[in-house]
Amino acid sequence: MTAPDWLRVIAETAQLGARMVQFIGGEPTIHPLFPELVTFALGRGLRVEVFSSLTHVTPDLWEVFAQPGVQLATSYYSDLAEEHETITRGRGSHARTRASIVEALRRSIPLRVGLIDLQSGQRVEEARAELESLGVTDIGFDRLRQVGRGIRDRRPDISQLCGGCARGKVAVASNGDVWPCVFARWISVGNVCESTLAEVLAGPKLAAAGAELKSIGIEAKCGPDKTKCSPDSKCYPANNDCQPHCPPGYHSDPNKCWPYYYPDEK
Repeated sequence: MTAPDWLRVIAETAQLGARMVQFIGGEPTIHPLFPELVTFALGRGLRVEVFSSLTHVTPDLWEVFAQPGVQLATSYYSDLAEEHETITRGRGSHARTRASIVEALRRSIPLRVGLIDLQSGQRVEEARAELESLGVTDIGFDRLRQVGRGIRDRRPDISQLCGGCARGKVAVASNGDVWPCVFARWISVGNVCESTLAEVLAGPKLAAAGAELKSIGIEAKCGPDKTKCSPDSKCYPANNDCQPHCPPGYHSDPNKCWPYYYPDEK
């Protein structure tokens, strides 16, 4: 994808009525045109979420993040630097991510943090307590999903997904491939270098992927009580079936969490 390709897709996304674009990776902030892409999306009336490790935030990037309509998301693994860095494989990553979380809060930049349970005995609850002590209020939980870099001992399959793929969201890869969601990277439903985004969304591959997901009976376990939604600390870790049903921007609002986010769904 060239810079004009990304600008075209962002513009098409806005024209199709989307409300948010999420920049993810890898690490999105290292893209040479990242600030321009964020500003372009904001100029098209889109809200922007940047999902970043927050390990290399320059002063210029803080100015990008501070723009109205931008929010941040990051992952956190442990209150102990050694355990966190064993997972991220980045020396000093714990201190840098933690410092960026503190700075985002100081600047009143909307921030959500995901705690990911990857291994037995991981200090996830201690990490949650640390984040709360820093002032983070939007904290989610999830388990390891064996897709992408999370693959350990099995092939990726739709049992790893939450059931919300292709429902009001898609992901666009750096080669133009379109996936039902960022976790379903082995399911290509089209390519925006070969077709417009609108054509991909109306195409048979996306419809077939959505039908397959629905046919196997993946159901959201998100109830009207927020303690059963998100998932949050009250359903983690006792319920190993907790799934990340809330799309970016609705994580904290149980009335807009799956399945309520899709008013036509029963």
